[in-house]
Amino acid sequence: MDFEEFRKMITVSREERYLETLSENRESIQIKKEKTIIKNLEKIFKATLKISNQKGFQAMTMRDLSQEAGISLGALYAYFKSKDDLLGMLQNQRRAFIRRALENEMEKEATTAFKLRAMIRTHLFLSELMQPWFYFSFMEAKNLNPEERKKAIDSDLWTERLLEGLLVQGREEKVFLDRDAGLTAEAIKAMLQDWYLKRSKFRNVSVDQYAGFVIELVETYLGTATTH
Repeated sequence: MDFEEFRKMITVSREERYLETLSENRESIQIKKEKTIIKNLEKIFKATLKISNQKGFQAMTMRDLSQEAGISLGALYAYFKSKDDLLGMLQNQRRAFIRRALENEMEKEATTAFKLRAMIRTHLFLSELMQPWFYFSFMEAKNLNPEERKKAIDSDLWTERLLEGLLVQGREEKVFLDRDAGLTAEAIKAMLQDWYLKRSKFRNVSVDQYAGFVIELVETYLGTATTH
C-alpha cells in the first residue's frame, strides 16, 4: 500500500473518529446535532494545533481559538469547560486512532518481518497525515498537565515496546539477526520522529520514498533484506 491508498482508506473513518469523541464526552458537549458537532470539533482541533505549534498550548487563549476556528467564545464552551478538557479530548481521540490504525495494519500481515514493515510504513503515513498533531505532542509533552504528560509518556512507550516486541520475536524465530532489540527499536523510533520533526531535511523526498528507505535500512541491518 502506498500513501495515497492509505489516505483514502483513513479518510473513510474521519466521521467515526469524531462520533467516538462525542460518545466519550456526551455529558460535557451541549450541542445536539451530530453533523454540527463533527464539523466544529474538527475546526476546533485543527485551530488548536495550528495556534499551539506557533506559540505554544499554554500561551493559547480561548479568544485566539475562537478567532482561528471561526466559532464564538460562547459556542466553544458548549463543547468543553476548560483548555484541559479540550486537550484531553484532542489527545484521547488521536492516540486511540493511531493505536487502532497501527494494530489493524499489522494484523493484516502473516509474518513478523512483514508486521515490522507495516508498523514502520503505517507510522510514517499517519505522521504525514497528522504532522501538526505529532509535532504538537512531541514538543508540548513537557508542558502538559501531569495527567496528560503521563498519558503521553505511556503512548510513547507503547510504540517503543511494539517495535521492540517485533524485533525480539523475529530474533527468536531466527528471522532477524541477533541484534540488540532495545537499541534497534530506539534507532527506528528516531528515524520515524525525524519525518515529522525535521521536515525541512526532506523537501525533495516523498513519504513513500522515506518509508522505503527506512524499511530497507532496517531490513539490511536485521538481515532480512534479501530473504523476505
